[in-house]
Amino acid sequence: MTKKTIFAGFGGQGVLMMGYVLAVSAMRDGKNVTYLPSYGAEVRGGTANCTVVVSDEEIFSPVASSPEYAVIMNKPSLARYESMVKDGGVIVLNSSLIDTSPSRKDLTVLRVPANEMAKELGSDRTINMIMLGAFVQQTGITTLDSIMNGLGEIVKGKKPAVMELNRKGLDKGAEFVLRGASQ
Repeated sequence: MTKKTIFAGFGGQGVLMMGYVLAVSAMRDGKNVTYLPSYGAEVRGGTANCTVVVSDEEIFSPVASSPEYAVIMNKPSLARYESMVKDGGVIVLNSSLIDTSPSRKDLTVLRVPANEMAKELGSDRTINMIMLGAFVQQTGITTLDSIMNGLGEIVKGKKPAVMELNRKGLDKGAEFVLRGASQ
């Protein structure tokens, strides 16, 4: 089983962090993983994306030319990456910032109002974790507990309140999918 995912949005939206957390989590689950970040020179506010490949087998290239999954945080990223997703793939959209639908009809589209959900939690800093929670729940590529373990490893020394807020974001995204989110 080899699964490729692209995460894309503006710098500052936590796009690279989502991919890195997935990569570390899957690696700790015993999977083979590649993580390939890319971002514009201006970083915050510029474009940012990363690809993550998770596999039971050896991975020969970190490039995800036809990813099965895409987590898209803004309209320009949808326009750029929609065509790359494999036929029958899954796109998880931040519907708070993307008011259009993919033009392709062969994709499963999960629309997550992540910004509004983050406001309910009281922090915009949870938007990426809400999206990651929805993605993990939708795809089953790993578990929420694995994501939390990976996140804990990455952000060692953070205050327990920050980790608790991240967990609330992950759970909120997953619950959104479990409640039968609009697709």
